Amino acid sequence: MEKVFIYDTTLRDGSQAEGVNFSLEDKLRIFQKLDEFGIDYIECGWPGANPKDTILFERLRKYKPQHAKVVAFGSTRRPTKKAEEDPQLENLIKSGARVITIFGKSWDFHVTEALKTTLEENLSMVYDSVRFLKDHVEEVIFDAEHFFDGYKHNPEYALEVLRSALEGGADWIVLCDTNGGSLPHEVYEITKKVKETFPTAKIGIHTHNDSESAVANSLMAVLAGVRQVHGTINGIGERTGNANLCSIIPNLQLKMGFLAVREESLRKLTELSNFISEISNMPLPKNMPFVGESAFAHKAGVHASAVLKHASTYEHIDPALVGNRRKITVSDLSGKSNILYKLREMGIEVDERSPELLKLVEKIKELEKEGYHFEAAEASFELLCKRHFGLVREYFNLDAYRVLIAKRSTDNLPVSEATVRLFIEDIKQHTAALGNGPVSALDRALRKALEEFYPSLKEVQLIDYKVRIVNESEGTYAKVRVLIESTDGKRKWGTVGVSENIIEASWIALTDSLVYKLHKDEEEVII
Repeated sequence: MEKVFIYDTTLRDGSQAEGVNFSLEDKLRIFQKLDEFGIDYIECGWPGANPKDTILFERLRKYKPQHAKVVAFGSTRRPTKKAEEDPQLENLIKSGARVITIFGKSWDFHVTEALKTTLEENLSMVYDSVRFLKDHVEEVIFDAEHFFDGYKHNPEYALEVLRSALEGGADWIVLCDTNGGSLPHEVYEITKKVKETFPTAKIGIHTHNDSESAVANSLMAVLAGVRQVHGTINGIGERTGNANLCSIIPNLQLKMGFLAVREESLRKLTELSNFISEISNMPLPKNMPFVGESAFAHKAGVHASAVLKHASTYEHIDPALVGNRRKITVSDLSGKSNILYKLREMGIEVDERSPELLKLVEKIKELEKEGYHFEAAEASFELLCKRHFGLVREYFNLDAYRVLIAKRSTDNLPVSEATVRLFIEDIKQHTAALGNGPVSALDRALRKALEEFYPSLKEVQLIDYKVRIVNESEGTYAKVRVLIESTDGKRKWGTVGVSENIIEASWIALTDSLVYKLHKDEEEVII
């Protein structure tokens, strides 16, 4: 397999995404994770541009990467200034990075309007900067900024910029679609022309996603001769983001026959994607190809039935190859195949002609009609199925609950109080609690009643609470669906409740959440 080198710029371009702010420790953790994964080049920032990046390079000097090359990023020298007198070039050398990437203008419009210099001076800036850096580090990469726009406007000059970089000693010339406006056929044709002009040069591609074409553009560039691909994990980056390495890497390796990373690394792709999502605080879209939670989800009964017989009927790859998993969801579109698959996941074997299975299918469809949504509440679905087959014990029984909300003229906010009466193993519990809202008060009162008997419930935290109107046309009489996400620090689970009364819907979802925790704890003890 021919090698395509993967160049990650999550720590620089990715950090420019709106809402992303990596701390120094975040950057170090990300670098280590990318290195362990097997990324070839990790661009760590612009030393001297800000204190955080400068300190990062100081810290990285003490770190011995397993695989990756540490890359420092910067610019060509300033107009009319000598390369050896340019402080930002000096900072790049002082960073201690084995590889330095500098960008330079390859669009004549940018040279004359942004840099306010001559086309000849820009060529000298590129040549001088590359040559100066090449005397100090083992590898220099030249990013031809706005290359595709520059080529479309003035192809001769765009190519001259590349020639200057190569004559200066650049190890790689990288064609950048900086504005993200190029389309795959343009990238392929222009890259092919570059390869024909410089047949021995090592060429890279750096694309942005403003036209939703960054991944396709990168793959087409590889077909045209590129052997270094730039991008970020999950495609995070400025504006609409960079090329998504979580799509590029598996496409290159599983479909195009190139070697991008080790096979064992590819199986950790979903894990890496989720890690970056958590550190960047950028939720991973469920429908993201390859690594998203729904990337291999099947909802329609026909799909699920076919996948159970042969996975390739509705899956383009084996999910395990990228560390993901198949997911059969349950909804009013589901048939017996979906339910059977889910029951087997739970360890419940049922004959497909069983009357109890048919009853369960009908029960699920009836609940979906009422407004239940089990796709986002797999814990509630598991409890529903297991209760149907008598596999969940009653941990407590409700006698009554009451919620009071009061606000006096002197109060800034209303005060919520909940009272709960339960029977736990024939013992009556009567508790009350205050909360910052009715659901909060109800949650606290319920836990207060249960934690004496079930201490492990202290581990449970509610991390998300969503309310949806089910039948909007009914106005204030409409049903509401409450979705709750919980965690005990080891796992996450979702539960759902539906009612015309938001408190009752919340109560159903809350109790399911706690019962699920107790049930799973019991299962672990048995195992």
